[in-house]
Amino acid sequence: MAEQRSDQERTEKATPKKRQEARKKGQVAKSQELASVAVLLACLGVFYFGSYYMIGKMLNVMRQLFVESVQFNIDCNNIQHFLVGFANEIFGLLFPLFLAVFSIALLVNYFQVGFVLSTDSIQPKLSKINPINGFQRLFSMKSLVELIKNVFKILIIVSLVYITIKGEIENFIPLSEQSVGEILVYIGKLAFKIVFRTCLLLIILAIFDYLYQRWEYEKNLKMSKQEVKDEFKQTEGDPIIRARIKRLQREAARKRMMASVPKADVVITNPTHLAVAIHYDQSRMSAPKVVAKGRGHIAEKIKQIATENRVTIVEDRPLAQILYKMVDVDEVIPTNLYKAVAEVMAFVYSMRR
Repeated sequence: MAEQRSDQERTEKATPKKRQEARKKGQVAKSQELASVAVLLACLGVFYFGSYYMIGKMLNVMRQLFVESVQFNIDCNNIQHFLVGFANEIFGLLFPLFLAVFSIALLVNYFQVGFVLSTDSIQPKLSKINPINGFQRLFSMKSLVELIKNVFKILIIVSLVYITIKGEIENFIPLSEQSVGEILVYIGKLAFKIVFRTCLLLIILAIFDYLYQRWEYEKNLKMSKQEVKDEFKQTEGDPIIRARIKRLQREAARKRMMASVPKADVVITNPTHLAVAIHYDQSRMSAPKVVAKGRGHIAEKIKQIATENRVTIVEDRPLAQILYKMVDVDEVIPTNLYKAVAEVMAFVYSMRR
């Protein structure tokens, strides 16, 4: 029982197949904090670099609104034309902001998880509306961590805003002697300072959140040893069947090798433990080739077939050992063995003559 329980513990890293299946379901390591802070920085950049343009554009829209509302008679056609023009002006004013937010959000998510297109998360499931599962998710460890993280983030941001405003208190008193425009400019600069410092803080928190999301993702993907074995059986097949297939393949290769022994010119032996059959066709081959080799029972079988087909058997212990170790079946003799093999072949040809 203890061994069975230990097998069910998720201690193994996820296999590539498990990762691919999780990715197809939309389960990826992604931090929403990174996307949020990136969108906030994009908005801040647009307002910082395009504030004068946006304020001027807004003033022109408001001026046009008041002027046209006085000049034309109110009816259905005029109202429709006026609203369409006003909506176009507002869209043109906010289009750079929308474009920046959409582009940054898309890039941040792409750099985190790449391109993922999954419909599994939006498919209707009864488990999503099950109140029991809902309570389990509400009071789960993940929800508790998210709650602690959000509370901590709010406290940090509030403390940062308090520290920033406290440092600017001495500049509030001279504002009573300044014009409305100067007061608005100062308030805008103060707001920009607060938002910028908040963004820097959120970037640090987002990095830690991303690391935590990666750790939690890897933890949830871990597999038990039994799951790894089952997946291996599904992908590679049953080990018994694979062993049988390999055995059949070896037997087929051995049969093909034995069928090549009668074509050999000479069989070099150890004399009892090894046998290497060599064939050479001067018209088609650049060098002699090993057509069969074996040890023990296979060597005896090669010598038996060679004797039945009147293939010359030569005993050369060193050459047989070198050929068996260095040359595989259907490979030509290496150049450093040309001389030794040539002497054996010459001896065989002289015997035949």
